Amino acid sequence: MEKHSCCNHQLPHDYIPQHHKDASEEHDHFMISPDKLSLDKACDLVRNNAAGAISTFEGTTRDTFDGKQVVKLEYEAYESLAKKEWLKIVQEARSKYYILETVMHHRTGEVGVGQTSVIIAVSSAHRADAINAVHFLIDSLKVRLPIWKKELLDDGTGTWKENGPVDMSIHKSH
Repeated sequence: MEKHSCCNHQLPHDYIPQHHKDASEEHDHFMISPDKLSLDKACDLVRNNAAGAISTFEGTTRDTFDGKQVVKLEYEAYESLAKKEWLKIVQEARSKYYILETVMHHRTGEVGVGQTSVIIAVSSAHRADAINAVHFLIDSLKVRLPIWKKELLDDGTGTWKENGPVDMSIHKSH
């Protein structure tokens, strides 16, 4: 018996949790929409009887950035390219973590302060795989998906924002 790589469970040496090896639209739900997002709906989409964990990330619009008052964000996306790239990202996540289902929902258009702009949800047999996969997926989204954000301030100005650098080397394989 040895400890499972993601937690302290004592498991047989050759144990591999139930998971889906390949990204697919059946198990990897993708949506870009101007409509409000629902964390409950995202969690329902990743719910799976083999899952012992569901982990989520919900990105929201904050009211300040660098000491300036933010009124809202505006998002634009190249949806068809984003979907193709998302499935590649999910495939990479599946090669690193034992995951069952994934969700990526992202808003376009105006997203007011306090509103949700992005939701990532992952289910897996064990919590660490779900948590680590969510971290990998949101970092990868920020670096690779053709989704652009404009920050609109209370003084009437707006700036298209670039995502800062992300250290992808922190994401280890199982």
